[in-house]
Amino acid sequence: MQTPLNEDTVENLKNRGTPGGHVIVVGNEKGGAGKSTIAVHLALALMRMGHRVGVIDLDTRQRTFTRYMENRAAWAKAQNQSLPIPEMALVAPGVSRQLDTREEEEAHNWQAALGALKAHHDFIIVDAPGSDTYLSRLAHGDADTILTPINDSFVDFDLLANTAQGGVAQARPSLYSEMVWEARKHKAARAHKSIDWVVMRNRMSMINARNKQKVGESLQILSNRLGFRLAPGFGERVIYRELFPSGLTLLDLTQKGSAIQFSMSHVAARQELRDLLIVLKLNALQGAAFAF
Repeated sequence: MQTPLNEDTVENLKNRGTPGGHVIVVGNEKGGAGKSTIAVHLALALMRMGHRVGVIDLDTRQRTFTRYMENRAAWAKAQNQSLPIPEMALVAPGVSRQLDTREEEEAHNWQAALGALKAHHDFIIVDAPGSDTYLSRLAHGDADTILTPINDSFVDFDLLANTAQGGVAQARPSLYSEMVWEARKHKAARAHKSIDWVVMRNRMSMINARNKQKVGESLQILSNRLGFRLAPGFGERVIYRELFPSGLTLLDLTQKGSAIQFSMSHVAARQELRDLLIVLKLNALQGAAFAF
């Protein structure tokens, strides 16, 4: 599924530069927020709408996105079905024991992979790891859009801000928020472009409880303080956990061979995906009809 870049490809990139695709980094520094599930559905939704999509899985340990696509390819082969599968590029971690040299290796590997995908794709989706790594910081710095999912709970607020003193109204940026701020600042200085930061409430309860309302109100306050936009999230649905072994998504449930019966819950989940794409305000989607 993943294709390492050869020397000829790297040399060609140097000659023609790296114009092209819109880079969406799905990232935070916390595991279990649903980054890979969101990245998979986002990538395949864009492909269903006719766009060329490349993917970089930077979670070199878990490799959830990569394994999801491997499951997808195996299912399609077993069912003799044709399914859209994004092109994936490999970014090898540095091997040097010297920190500076290792970071130079990783920066070269990152730029080569990103440049190859940007040359031929409309969108590049980056599934970032749930930890602070040099490759993750490089990806955030090259993003056009950063999409940060958080579980719909006050427990996850520490991902964005420290509210221990003074509450939400006087919250201090977390380490992750500071990293995003640095990425935005450096890109503005280097490329004269801004990074759109979108925080997405994920795994939202179906019950309209008071705590759910308070989380929403507090996130709105944080968005004004930290400079991100809010996006509606995906509901807490069993379907997401059920689909991984087959590599299918919500957009594939009517595919011949799918053993999961399509339901009204799945209709609502598809609408959540449409709503996310609307909020992302991607230029290439302006005025386009949804193909799902």
